[in-house]
Amino acid sequence: MAQLAANPEAVQDRTMILNMGPQHPSTHGVLRLILEVDGESVLRMMPDIGYLHTGIEKTYEAKFYQQGIPLADRMDYLAPFHNEMGFVLAVERLLGIEAPPRAQWMRVLLNELQRISSHLVWLGTHALDIGAMSVFLYCFREREEILRLFEALAGQRMFTDYFRVGGLALEPPQGWLARVKKFASTFPSRVDEYEDLLTGNPIFQERTKGVARISAEDALALGLSGPSLRASGIDWDLRRDAPYSSYQKFRFRVPVSTSGDVWARYIVRVQEFRESNAMVQQALDGMPEGPITADAPKIVLPDRDKMKTQMEALIYHFKIVTEGFAVPAGEVYQAVESPRGELGFYIVSDGTAKPYRVHVRAPSLANLQGLPKMCEGRLIADVVAAIGSIDIVLGEIDR
Repeated sequence: MAQLAANPEAVQDRTMILNMGPQHPSTHGVLRLILEVDGESVLRMMPDIGYLHTGIEKTYEAKFYQQGIPLADRMDYLAPFHNEMGFVLAVERLLGIEAPPRAQWMRVLLNELQRISSHLVWLGTHALDIGAMSVFLYCFREREEILRLFEALAGQRMFTDYFRVGGLALEPPQGWLARVKKFASTFPSRVDEYEDLLTGNPIFQERTKGVARISAEDALALGLSGPSLRASGIDWDLRRDAPYSSYQKFRFRVPVSTSGDVWARYIVRVQEFRESNAMVQQALDGMPEGPITADAPKIVLPDRDKMKTQMEALIYHFKIVTEGFAVPAGEVYQAVESPRGELGFYIVSDGTAKPYRVHVRAPSLANLQGLPKMCEGRLIADVVAAIGSIDIVLGEIDR
């Protein structure tokens, strides 16, 4: 200390190491950021993860395939339907079966409702982080409506466990589709309200425009996907470019921006509100009739009414529940477009009823890699805006 006091220039040249998190409200989970700062400027950043490690990927190896669906729910807890979609599509490819059209369209409808719900949490908390408090209340008003729809459909608000290998768990209850239609008809006016509060707000623009910019080249090199990639000018969306579950039958525009900053990531997601709502309306208008499960008696649980009259159905039910179903040996990678980007399931089967290996390509982990590039050279206050703009979920990162 005496040496530093005797040499004031040495004090001025020193930088400081700061811990931001892991218990910090703006990191959106137990994320620790190690920052080297010079005054209020960030010179270097290193994300430190692992505080929420769940071991979900390893747990898959001890569960029957059908028991893996609730595990998928709990990774990205803001988008359980997308997790379920990726997992069941991967298993269906290994089995060589396909869900019937009605089930596929219901999956699309639920995925787009879930995208809206996830983006509502993002927008409300992101706005709250940078000082716009009212938007949070508006967004959670609509999210509550969606969660009530999920609860009426599956019995749970968040961890729905509704998709099944080969289809869906249940038919929607009477009047449920009409409730969705009512929500979809009013939601565009709600998005107008969010934009009235934020898009033209000069304070919000000041905190987001030109902040935490990442170029298209860096975004690609670091593996970013979803809105974080499209906001940097890369026009890529798996629903259009590698369609699954009948997405090729839906008409929608993929929002893209070019500035690659917090503002661009905001604009892209707000536009996705409108596109997802339009797809919900298309799914309602074109919903096919027919069964909700594939004709695969040794894989799909039989109808409960048949179990009361057919001994074979009762036996299949007992064997599937207690022993699972064998999946042919092989490997598969299936990706879906989650609210955060490319969510991929890599599954290796050894021919038994339990997977040999499951690995998840989580978009939050890849998007987090871009955070240092966005923040180095900027102010500490901009780190808060940058974290919110990439919309990470730590449960998806720490698997």
